[in-house]
Amino acid sequence: MAMRNKKFSIVVKSKIKEFKKTIEVDSDKSISIRSFLIGAISQGISKAQNILESDDVIATISCLKKLGVKINKTGSRKYEIYGKGLGSLHCKKKTILDCQNSGTLSRLLIGILSSTPDIEVIIKGDSSLNKRNMSKLIGLMEQFGAEFTKNKSHFPLKMISSEMPIGITYKAGVSAQLKSAVILAGLNSYGNTNIIEEKRSRNHTENIIQNSKNVLSIKKGKKKIIKVVGKKNLDSININVPADPSSAAFFTALTILNKNSSLIIKNVGLNKTRIGFYELLKKHGAKIFFKNIKKKNNEIVGDILVASSKLKPISASKEYYAKATDEYPIMFVVAALTKGVSTFRGIEDLANKESNRITEMQKILKQAGIKSKYKKNTIKIFGNSQLNNKKKIINVPNLNDHRICMSATILSTVTNINSNIKNFSTVQTSSPNFLKIFKSLGGKFEKKL
Repeated sequence: MAMRNKKFSIVVKSKIKEFKKTIEVDSDKSISIRSFLIGAISQGISKAQNILESDDVIATISCLKKLGVKINKTGSRKYEIYGKGLGSLHCKKKTILDCQNSGTLSRLLIGILSSTPDIEVIIKGDSSLNKRNMSKLIGLMEQFGAEFTKNKSHFPLKMISSEMPIGITYKAGVSAQLKSAVILAGLNSYGNTNIIEEKRSRNHTENIIQNSKNVLSIKKGKKKIIKVVGKKNLDSININVPADPSSAAFFTALTILNKNSSLIIKNVGLNKTRIGFYELLKKHGAKIFFKNIKKKNNEIVGDILVASSKLKPISASKEYYAKATDEYPIMFVVAALTKGVSTFRGIEDLANKESNRITEMQKILKQAGIKSKYKKNTIKIFGNSQLNNKKKIINVPNLNDHRICMSATILSTVTNINSNIKNFSTVQTSSPNFLKIFKSLGGKFEKKL
């Protein structure tokens, strides 16, 4: 499975027609990446099926192989990971680990390596990842005893692991990646690592590790407290990855905004920490229903039923941010096409994603004729439900941001406003089948190399 290096752009010119379809979307990226990383430091052979074979996951496999992990593909999207156990990853000094576009991979891998003995590596990413500020992650890993040189806040970073990692206490915010990095560093540290979760964030790391007894305990209350017991072996895992609710969100939005349309999306992960997008839109009038709900590998899975809807202006408090982080660009599109003023609060962390998603989405909406104002971590979007202008054109530059590309595609095809989206190939980091599914619903586009 090789990285897809061929860059391409797309042009969207046609308005999509009504549809009534059943689809399956790409597998969950967050769980796919964690399956490989946690499997690599577990005992014995771990199995993972229905893996997302995207560029971010390919980068994960490549980094782990450089660290001495044997990974075999055993079938269609099926893999075996030969676990080396805690503290057993190794490589030559100054080995370069390229995390490409993946913030998840970079942060979680640094978490693992910070408490792995005798590790000295250089960690880098693509142009987008290298722009993202890593100072919070670095500060946390320094508490475990890891050392960082070079830029001290941005990739590429030189990291030397801790000689004597000792568990820390961490008050977690909205970032699941930072929380996961602390959990993974704590696994091979002496003593206990305690995480006080002041704001709830996605919990896939905890769900996977909880399969191993006496390693991790969770005390639920007003504040969730996660205790990681250091130096306890992890059992091998066996995971069937559900479909990604973030990938499903774009087709959900398309259906809501398109007239006389309905959609069933099969076997989607409906983890409570990931469904803020759906909860928020339902609250404002969207016809969204969850059916056939079941539990697999500590994860809730079900089908999403969605139909064309007339929404009220969206009002999103800051509490929604942690469980709808990836969906804010497409929510801005929904708000832009909903009559009235929509308000999204507490969104400042969107500025440190693959791009500054606040300013970049504002630029896209402005080109479409939609006014927005950003002030004091709050954006107001002045929606227009009758937007339709063939004379306008949306130009999206090469941002290396998959969510921006997908959001612009939906905006364009619903409004009949032409769009020219540079380096759309970056969508392969998370949703390699996006265009195939889009086409199956009647979406039309032209590829340009």
